[in-house]
Amino acid sequence: MADATQFVFGSFRIDTADRRLWHGQQAVKLSPLAFTLLSHLVKHPGRLVTKDELLRALSRSESPDEILYGLIREVRKALGDDRHEPQFIENVPSEGYRFIAAVITQGSGAETTPAPSPQSPTPSAISDTWQVPTGFVGRAAELQQLHKLLDKALTGERQIAFLAGEPGVGKTTLARAFLQEVVTGSLGAVGRGQCIEHYGAGEAYLPMLEAISRLCRSPGGAFLPHWLRQHAPTWLIQLPSFLEPADYEALQRQLQGTTRDRMLRELLEAVELLTPTYPLVLLLEDLHWSDYSTLDLLSAFARRSEPARLLVIGTYRPGEMLSNDHPLCGVMRELLTHRLCTEFALALLSETATRDYLTLRFPRHTFPEQLVHSLYLRTEGNPLFFTNILEDWVARGILAEDEYGWKVQKDVSTIMGETPESLRHLVARQREQLLPEEKRILEAASVAGMEFSTVAVAAALRADVGEVEEWCAGLVNRQMFLRAAGVSAWPDGTVVERYSFRHALYQQLWHERVGMARRQRLHLRIGEQLERAYLDHTSEIATELALHFGEARDHLRAMQYHQQAGENAIRRFAHQEVVTHLTKSLEFLNSLPETPERTRQELGLRTALGVTMQAVRGYGNPVVAQAYARARELSRQVKEPAQLFRVLFGLFQFHLTQAENTVAYELTEQLLGLAQSARDPGLLVEAHGTMGITLFYLGELTAARTHLEQGKALYDREQHRNHAVAYGQDPWVACQGFWAQLVWLLGYPDQARKGIYEAWTTAQELAHPFSEAFALTDVALVHQLCRETRLCRERAEATVALACQHGFPFWESGGTILRGWALAEQGQSEEGIELMQRGLAAKRTMGAELTRRYYTALLVDQFGKSGRLPEAFLLLEETLATIPRTGERWWEAEIYRLKGELLLAQEVKSQKSKGKSQKSEIPNPQSQTLNPKSQEEAETCFLKAIEIAQRQSAKSLELRAVMSLSRLRQRQGKKAEARKVLSKIYHWFSEGFDTPDLQEAKALLTALS
Repeated sequence: MADATQFVFGSFRIDTADRRLWHGQQAVKLSPLAFTLLSHLVKHPGRLVTKDELLRALSRSESPDEILYGLIREVRKALGDDRHEPQFIENVPSEGYRFIAAVITQGSGAETTPAPSPQSPTPSAISDTWQVPTGFVGRAAELQQLHKLLDKALTGERQIAFLAGEPGVGKTTLARAFLQEVVTGSLGAVGRGQCIEHYGAGEAYLPMLEAISRLCRSPGGAFLPHWLRQHAPTWLIQLPSFLEPADYEALQRQLQGTTRDRMLRELLEAVELLTPTYPLVLLLEDLHWSDYSTLDLLSAFARRSEPARLLVIGTYRPGEMLSNDHPLCGVMRELLTHRLCTEFALALLSETATRDYLTLRFPRHTFPEQLVHSLYLRTEGNPLFFTNILEDWVARGILAEDEYGWKVQKDVSTIMGETPESLRHLVARQREQLLPEEKRILEAASVAGMEFSTVAVAAALRADVGEVEEWCAGLVNRQMFLRAAGVSAWPDGTVVERYSFRHALYQQLWHERVGMARRQRLHLRIGEQLERAYLDHTSEIATELALHFGEARDHLRAMQYHQQAGENAIRRFAHQEVVTHLTKSLEFLNSLPETPERTRQELGLRTALGVTMQAVRGYGNPVVAQAYARARELSRQVKEPAQLFRVLFGLFQFHLTQAENTVAYELTEQLLGLAQSARDPGLLVEAHGTMGITLFYLGELTAARTHLEQGKALYDREQHRNHAVAYGQDPWVACQGFWAQLVWLLGYPDQARKGIYEAWTTAQELAHPFSEAFALTDVALVHQLCRETRLCRERAEATVALACQHGFPFWESGGTILRGWALAEQGQSEEGIELMQRGLAAKRTMGAELTRRYYTALLVDQFGKSGRLPEAFLLLEETLATIPRTGERWWEAEIYRLKGELLLAQEVKSQKSKGKSQKSEIPNPQSQTLNPKSQEEAETCFLKAIEIAQRQSAKSLELRAVMSLSRLRQRQGKKAEARKVLSKIYHWFSEGFDTPDLQEAKALLTALS
């Protein structure tokens, strides 16, 4: 990279030889020092560049904070980068900076991105092929609108368009006619993919992968696999047919730990790099059958602000989306609300369009006007109906052509009476014209799918492939049910002809004709043929194979392929698909005979399902308990220590989250015993972590610290990195996160802040989103403990964004509460309290009882500060009442301190209502004279808080309680006593003097002097 002279990232290009930064065709102004700093970062992408290193690159010796902060701010402003949600430069607190965007190098000896040249393929050459629609009428306005969107896209303003309409209305015809004009005019590269109806979860990113695959196989697309290798390797690995086995294995090793977030980012940035040279038009058909991941990608395409010459057209049927719960509904609603997409609702054709179609389809015809009008009334302008009725009439000789043109051979009123009442009847009539062999082929094809290969149909019928191809070609030539769909190559080297039904209704109606027993046989033969053809690559089509073997009632193979599809979804972080595939796999497994192997397989599936459910439903959700409860029964039969350990670990997390700390502690003892018996360092890492976390919540802080530090010491990053997937989160990140909270309690704020950022950095490096959300929540929490409002809000907002992106409701709720606390502290009390209540309600829904005392105490404090004392007392008493039941005591001292403060505030407010105070706000208790009873009750609470904190060695909470007591003593005129007790605890601290607690303690000591 050192030899390169140009570096491309996002929509920017930096020329180190010319010392200029470009944004598209516009030069961006940067000072010489800022340019040097950016150049150095760009030359070392993905690596932490320390402040000292940057200063050396700048030939400066000043303090980093004096020179670097201003330069970083200048560079971020030039790039339009947000330091809170960076796309280019990430701040590593106290260490330095990291350039996080993908960088393309150009220059001496460097690989370059393909640039337009006479030898480069034109955009139209990098395009899929399809049958050009004939008789295209009645859509001139929609076609013009699509061209307007394309014009905008060609200027770099990305466009998303949805074509909506019921079956047969002409969505595909319109889209493909437009694409043909794009290709003919060399306006852009064209790719298309189709969503397929599944009886379970769809294959993640299926239509997008199909579109990319088609583009790679296009006449001018030979460079694309190599281009993907450089810019989007996580997508190329999903298309192994474009890689040699050795390259595939090497790329697999390289991409170990790939995240869903990385896949999205790579493709988004790859499109932005490709489209300046090759404008891209994508057609994604039948989005009503889309998988969740494709919809997330579509939303991400729309939301990116970077320029891209991109137009994405999606088609869907509104009738398939009757429920607002349909995932496409939510995506479209959000995009339409923010004006990030355009929707076309295709209406039925007019009578004029019907007449135009007749003119195109039957040149020089002499049809009476009555036929046009009657045909329109009969079909109501549905293109599928009237085109098929006309083809039916041609086949039956009702419409015939002679040397003078097309004529009607019967009375119009007679033939209108003979017109089929529905498409079902029409298909039945057309079916009568077919030979028996053609019927058998169409029936088998309907089982193979909407689009199918002749090899699959031949396998289903045990027929010769060449004969099947001839029959299919004949049907296409007669425009009977099928259209050609090109060719494709299978991993075994077989090149297959592909066909598709002209409409999904055709496939459905032919499928209905196949009896259950025969359908099973056909599915089985197709599945077995695909297995043979894909050899060691069956994982690529695991969802399709699961469908075929499921319909064939081959439950063993259906179970295996659903499991494989689930593993594929795990690698793509498509959690919803994981749950669906694992659930289907269990359904098929349960139908198999009971054997030791079946028990072992079910145990593995139940455990994996439990881990996934924890992520998508929350640790305390009942479905998690159900999965692990069944797994525990099975583990007694399997009797494998490692499997039993994973099950007990999952149950521990459930009971801990439910705040059933006694049960959780018993499970941690079992886990530690298993790990010690097995002498397995990996199990010991997890066991010490669980014991440390449990003791933390029980308030046994010193013992908790010992176990957490043992867990961290036993952790080996290379040996134990797979624990993040097996157990749901990385054990070192979990131990470090709780250790940071714990050392704050013990009185070491600086160590806490440093430690929690180490946890977050490690989680990011592991590229495991759930662990990252875990750590990021703890970062926000530690800042809350330190009362660093701004940083708490920033990290809480980042937590919510990450949790929403990946579907982690447990972490979203925690981030929401902490964000609400920060807003309330910053003066937005009403909005903050509403967010905190919303987050607590979400936790209650998920069964997340753990930490409710901590989060509720934050809400109680804000109720008190906003003068809502009755609500504060009610919530506080409810919280105190739960402590004996749950045993969660780590925050108990602070809860008693809050109670004392509320008692004093209540007395002050009572005096104000009696006219003893003239202040408009909630009075400061320090300025009031309170009755002895209120003082005594508050003092009891403060002393109780101090006693608990001292017993737990929780110096930070002891400091807060002592400050509350000292203020009370100050009002009582006992300044010397107040100063003595406060001075003792204040001077115990050796760090954290920049935190509000210690600053306030120092100020109070001064006042007491």
